[in-house]
Amino acid sequence: MKMREEEKKLSSQKKRGKSIFKKRWVYPAIYLVCAALLISGIFWYQSKGNESAKKNFSYRGDNLVGKKEYDNPATEVSKTLENFKWPVKNKDAAKIVKDFYDSKASAEKQEAAILVYNGNQFRPNRGVDIAMKDGKEFDVVAAMSGTVIKVNENDSLLGNVIEIEHTKGVVTEYQSVKDIQVKVGDIVKQNQIIAKAGTSQLNEKAGTHVHFEIRKDNQALNPNTYFNKSISALENVKAESKSSASDQMNSDDQSSNSKDDNAAESNDGTDNSSDNSNSQNTDDSQG
Repeated sequence: MKMREEEKKLSSQKKRGKSIFKKRWVYPAIYLVCAALLISGIFWYQSKGNESAKKNFSYRGDNLVGKKEYDNPATEVSKTLENFKWPVKNKDAAKIVKDFYDSKASAEKQEAAILVYNGNQFRPNRGVDIAMKDGKEFDVVAAMSGTVIKVNENDSLLGNVIEIEHTKGVVTEYQSVKDIQVKVGDIVKQNQIIAKAGTSQLNEKAGTHVHFEIRKDNQALNPNTYFNKSISALENVKAESKSSASDQMNSDDQSSNSKDDNAAESNDGTDNSSDNSNSQNTDDSQG
């Protein structure tokens, strides 16, 4: 009897279930419930993502996960926006006293760009020598933002040297300086004072001045060509710089050969004088 009653109950429940699904509002109701659950899940996921983003990024938005503020590469972007400037505060008060040796320039300009030092030694000028028009001492500033990679305060020939790297392979060099105010590893900004102008044995005639160079891959470029231009202007100068460097080396060799020839001529003159003297003594003895 109990079994039959249970079977009747089960059959009645099945009939009720089938009758419910036959009603028109059942499927739309199920669809709405599922849609509500899906939308709730999306909102929950987004809220969790926002919380995670807040943890990973500071409110300033300039610190990435695992990065510190000084590691932010934004400074590199600012460098590309800068143009090379004269290494002096007031360009209008300054002048170039010895220009860059350009292998394509006229013979007259090339001769004017040769440095003569120690009486009889010659070297083509690989940068520009800048002095004040009134001849007074002045502050030397960074021509572009960068990192100091070299400071040499014991070079009497060049008059002390500072090198600043602006991007890989691009360096500005400042010679003939004193009272140096930076050290290796310092990050300097454009127009920041790095030293004072001084003197050097290499160009004593210039008096108080700064010798300024722009180099790419250790090859000297003409600063006059790149003043008021950005680093991007140096992208296609590799072949040109190598040619210029080769010409300068050849010029050095010619200068060195010229000195050797002069020395040889001097020795020949001494030898000839000695020979003439010996000849005269022989004639006297024979007489």
